[in-house]
Amino acid sequence: MSTRNIAVLVGSLRKDSFNRKLANTLIEVAPATLKLEIIEIGALQLYNPDLESAPPAEWIAFRDRVRPTDGLLFVTPEYNRSVPGVLKNAIDVGSRPYGKSVFQKKPGAVASCSPGAMGAFGANHHLRQSLVFLDVPAMPQPELYIGGIDKLYEGNKLTSDSLRALLTKFMNSFASWVQLQPES
Repeated sequence: MSTRNIAVLVGSLRKDSFNRKLANTLIEVAPATLKLEIIEIGALQLYNPDLESAPPAEWIAFRDRVRPTDGLLFVTPEYNRSVPGVLKNAIDVGSRPYGKSVFQKKPGAVASCSPGAMGAFGANHHLRQSLVFLDVPAMPQPELYIGGIDKLYEGNKLTSDSLRALLTKFMNSFASWVQLQPES
C-alpha cells in the first residue's frame, strides 16, 4: 500500500476548538498509509468571483496545497444545522473557478463533534450534500459524529479509550476507502 497525502480541513477557528482536538487525535491514530496535514482556512478572503481575474494570494496558496493531495478529511462543528461559514468559504474557494476544483475525485470523509448530544449530525450530513456536487466520493460508513465531546478531553488529551478505539476504526476504514479510489 502506498502512502497517501490527506488534506485535513477543520471548520472551527476557536483557539480551544474541540474539532481541532478531534482532528489532531484522528491524525495521531491514523495508519501509516495516510499522511495527514491540517490546511488552515481562517485567512481565506471571502469568495467573490469578481476576484478570479487576480485571485488573492491566500486563495492561490490554499488551492496549491490542496491540489496535490490524495484525499480530504473534513472535521466540523455545527452552526445552525449546517457547516460554519469559514468551512463553506474554503469549499467555495477550492471549487472555483468552475471546472478547476481542487477537490474533484478526491476521496473524502467527514467527522463532526459538539458538546451537544447530536454530535453535529446536521452539519455532517449537510456537508455530505456539498461533497456530492464537488465529485468527492465520501466514505459512507462508518459515520462519525460525537456528542458530549467536552467531557472526553482534558486539555488536548483524549481521555476516553472507547472513543480512541472508535477513531482508530474510523481512520482504518478511511485508509481503506482512500486506497480503493484511483490516485488523483
